[in-house]
Amino acid sequence: MKSTVANVNLPDLKSEARIDQAFRDGTRAYFSGDKQAAVDGLKFAAEYGHPAAQWKLGRMYAEGDGVTENDLQAFDYFNQIVAAHADDSPTSPQAPYVANAFVEIGNYYRHGIPNSTIQQNGRRAREIMTYAASYFGDADAQVELANMYLAGEGGDRDPRQAARWLMLAAKKGQVDAQAKLGQLLLSGDGLPASPIHGLMWLTVALKRAQTLGYDVSKIREMQENAFSFANETVRRAAISLANSWLTENKTVVAAADH
Repeated sequence: MKSTVANVNLPDLKSEARIDQAFRDGTRAYFSGDKQAAVDGLKFAAEYGHPAAQWKLGRMYAEGDGVTENDLQAFDYFNQIVAAHADDSPTSPQAPYVANAFVEIGNYYRHGIPNSTIQQNGRRAREIMTYAASYFGDADAQVELANMYLAGEGGDRDPRQAARWLMLAAKKGQVDAQAKLGQLLLSGDGLPASPIHGLMWLTVALKRAQTLGYDVSKIREMQENAFSFANETVRRAAISLANSWLTENKTVVAAADH
């Protein structure tokens, strides 16, 4: 089958336009189901430092999507992004890829890669997640960092810091953060319990998950359990706050859904 990727032997090999075209060709091939052509185009763009191509290849190797699963190869692609773009503006077009690359690398350090030089290093993982969560303001990084604080992974256990990071991500519309924050506020684990706000965030998480078509079984179970134990005053206040938050944050919610 003839490759859909641009001829890499043309004189303007390194031109930005040709690199972008190779990325677009690779992306189109990927979504059409031609994974080999996709890899060809993406690798060409990645070789010349295209962060989106590097990120997509990292995801493909991490998941074994059209290629043989290879965590070390995935790590290498994510690391190329981090090495070249760590100081890019958080508002730059490539910022989402850079932030997610930090998250992926952080998770590799959390668990390590067998039979490689990438060994488990919780402290290093927490440092990486902190950078992505603070500098880039990445919601997924904020949730992962909160999980590490709750588990005492890579440093001291600190539920208050976990709640802080979960709150930042929850306000961005991140469903997992909203559900976890709700649980934490209900339990009062390491911080004052707040049944109203705990039930509020669980209700927001449930409604958001339903809107997005997620599997809501776990969140519904948590929300219904919290609802059953709350008195009428707490229920009314929590539902009112949840509805108000969803109404007042339609723009935030819409952005999080894309």
